[in-house]
Amino acid sequence: MTITLDKKKELVASLEKSLKSANSVVFVKFDKLKVADANKLRRNLQGQEVGYQVAKKTLLKRALTTQGVSGELPEIPGQVAIAYGVDLLAPAREIFAFQKDHKDNVSIVGGVFEGKYMNASEMMSIATIPPLQTLRAMFVNLINSPIQRFAVVVNAIAEKQA
Repeated sequence: MTITLDKKKELVASLEKSLKSANSVVFVKFDKLKVADANKLRRNLQGQEVGYQVAKKTLLKRALTTQGVSGELPEIPGQVAIAYGVDLLAPAREIFAFQKDHKDNVSIVGGVFEGKYMNASEMMSIATIPPLQTLRAMFVNLINSPIQRFAVVVNAIAEKQA
């Protein structure tokens, strides 16, 4: 079934609005994804304040040209959807987490990060960055480690002298 010109303009305007408010966009290739799994993905993304929209590739490309993204658009094979959000890491991280259980059906094929097109491998490396709370915990542990070792040494010296 063909889409009328007015409907195409409406879809492009909707995509442009979504892309304009997003700091990060992930291009998601989905193939033979069951409706229940698609609904689960949408619920997971909504919980992280990440939008998800299925789009025709030609309409998506048209909407992306108006956004002023630098670089070269990566190859987008198959059916495509976009996951977008204000948080720079959340869309990629959530799609990556969902992809672990659905390797045959969902994959990251690229995206837009900080105004630049990224290919699949670059977006995968972004997706594996831990959340901010985890990074903070790692930093505190790193700072605490020498202090903890010093306390153990001082305690050992105190026990030896006693």
